[in-house]
This record gives sequence, C-alpha cells and structure tokens, in this order.
Amino acid sequence: MQEDVLMARWRYPSLSIHGIQGAFSDPGTKTVIPKQVTGKFSIRQVPNMDPPDVERKVKEHLQQVFSTLNSHNRLRVTATVGAKPWVANLKDPQYIAGQRAVREVFGVDPELIREGSTIPIAQNFQEETGKSVMMLPIGGHDDGEHSQNEKISRYNYIEGTKLFAAYFYELSLLQ
Repeated sequence: MQEDVLMARWRYPSLSIHGIQGAFSDPGTKTVIPKQVTGKFSIRQVPNMDPPDVERKVKEHLQQVFSTLNSHNRLRVTATVGAKPWVANLKDPQYIAGQRAVREVFGVDPELIREGSTIPIAQNFQEETGKSVMMLPIGGHDDGEHSQNEKISRYNYIEGTKLFAAYFYELSLLQ
C-alpha cells in the first residue's frame, strides 16, 4: 500500500485542482448563482506524455462531458503552460558528484526519486544546451513549494549552502 502511494507521488501522472473562483465558498447558505465560475487545475506529466496531445485530449473530454449536460451555459477551456516532463540522467558524472556531496554533508546516500515539480525550464535548458541539468535537494518535505506554507528552514539553508560547496568540490574532481 505505501509503495502505491509513493508511486502515485513520484512516478504517475496526476491532476491537481488549485482553486475555483466565482463560486460562493464561505460557510452558510447562499442561493445566488454566480455569473461565471473559473476552475484552475494542473496535470503532472510524465515521460512519453506530449503536452499538446494531453491538452487536446483534456479539452475534448471536458467538452464531451459538458455537451451531455444540455446546459445553456458555455464552457471555455484554456491552457496557459504546457511543459514536457524532465527526467535526469542519473549516470551523468554530475549526478555522481551530487551523490557524493549529499553523502558528505548529510551522511546518507540520497534517495533517487522522481519527484514531480513545476520547473518546466529544466527540460528547456537540457534541450537547448545539450547538457544535463542538476537539481540538488535543499528543501524539506514540509516546505510547501509554491504555497502559503512555502519556506526553507534555517537548518536546510545552512546545510544547503554546505551541499553546494561540497558539490562544486566534487565537480572539480571529475576528469
């Protein structure tokens, strides 16, 4: 069971609802029907998913479901960002240097997981430069990326600084 939860978090596509605007959300009864309601969501894509294809399929599905409602309302679906999934080459020498640096600073081997995140520029950098992109772990599991709980602890900030120094040292040793 725990493996299924981790696989869903680290390996599989997912849909996240970020908010609904225009609908009454305060406690209590409300009988007013809003003129317009906007829903925002994102889809975490994984390797072999093509953003334009996913966008087309999502739009078609939503329009098909909406058409069965026989509603006088209108549905408009827009996409703002579509980014290819990024996957690192863990055999790249800089990843070996990163693993050594994590071991040096934290005293443990890094867990090489496929954590989803919203950094579409990573894939762009990799494609444009022809070089691998490296992301080092300095945040904690409770840092709440991109949310009202976004933060970095003093410990992670200090240890992250050490990690960067150790990483640059390990890079300097590469042939």
